[in-house]
Amino acid sequence: MNELWLAVEVLAPAFWLGTVFAISFLEAPLKFRAPGVTIAIGLGIGRLVFRALNLVEIVVLVALWVATLAADETPSAGVRNLLAALTIVLAIQVAGIRPPLTRRSDRILAGEELPRSRAHLLYVAFELVKVILLIWLAVVTVTAHL
Repeated sequence: MNELWLAVEVLAPAFWLGTVFAISFLEAPLKFRAPGVTIAIGLGIGRLVFRALNLVEIVVLVALWVATLAADETPSAGVRNLLAALTIVLAIQVAGIRPPLTRRSDRILAGEELPRSRAHLLYVAFELVKVILLIWLAVVTVTAHL
């Protein structure tokens, strides 16, 4: 059973990192460049995609916590701290930043014209922090098991 937890512990950060790159840094900016995609369509797609991404991220984070605690008798402070930081970053994005962005997109979909949002830039900044933490976690985890 330890091999399963070890596999999750090692592979989950890479999987999570791939989803963040694919959605946040490829799909999100490119969809608005596609022919025929209006702001309303782009916002609608973005809301669905980011809701799904955040759900997957939560599942992966829980799996990482369980795998780390199950695979290692005493996980290193570094791994625990990185998982705690990822938990905080994701919680801020899901509970703190996404709700105002959702309210803003509701207003735009209702026909209001609004200036650019700083909350969106804050979300992107947290995505960059998440990428750094995931790379760091992957390196720490793999090197700990070599």
